[in-house]
Amino acid sequence: MKLTSIDKLTDEIIGQSGTQEREEFEYELKLEILGHLIKSVRKQKNLTQEQFGQLVGIQKAQISKLENNTKNFRIGTIIKVLDALGARVKISAKL
Repeated sequence: MKLTSIDKLTDEIIGQSGTQEREEFEYELKLEILGHLIKSVRKQKNLTQEQFGQLVGIQKAQISKLENNTKNFRIGTIIKVLDALGARVKISAKL
């Protein structure tokens, strides 16, 4: 049985690093991880989506969409959510 690294498989299946397909895949993956993190911490704090939405100042539906990786969120909304969870936010941009 031949073993292959996850990096090599990702290169073969998704595309090489730097390609549009790979960049889109990695972006989607980061959003999904962020959604799972938000949901996990919210549950650790014993908050419903509705309670958390009230704390943040947004609707329950928006919390649900964030947790389930629905796109098209403003960075301000994400920062408000992370701030309410007590997360330190660090933003970087690469051009």
